[in-house]
Amino acid sequence: MATQPAGTARTLHASADARELSEFFAPQRTSSDALPDPESLLRNLTRGVLEVLSGVREVDQLARWMAEEPYRKLVTRANLATRARSARGVPASRPVHAIMSVHYSAPTDGVIESVVIVSGPARTRAVAIRLEGMDRRWRATSLALL
Repeated sequence: MATQPAGTARTLHASADARELSEFFAPQRTSSDALPDPESLLRNLTRGVLEVLSGVREVDQLARWMAEEPYRKLVTRANLATRARSARGVPASRPVHAIMSVHYSAPTDGVIESVVIVSGPARTRAVAIRLEGMDRRWRATSLALL
């Protein structure tokens, strides 16, 4: 019978326990059946993004509905918009937009890909949003204002 150093067996067991705990506390995928209708979130998130870019809403208010990558991109874009307004001497003002339509499809369970068409005073824009079900709620994992 081969002998092992005293700490080796415990290290392997502790490593397996740590991996199991890490998987338990990591974001858990959620099926579409266990999630609410995404349309209201898509509409509210679109309004929120437009308000953040116009300077009348703090980007932190949208953090709970966004994954880290789109959140960071939105923070960067909001900072650039703030600088541009400051350079032109234009104050932040509430945007006047109307959501014309919301189109979405589910390429796989727990994932929604959508396009929200928004009409403003100067032009019509599209906001592309990908939602994924995580921890029993929708979270935006990708966001693009076109």
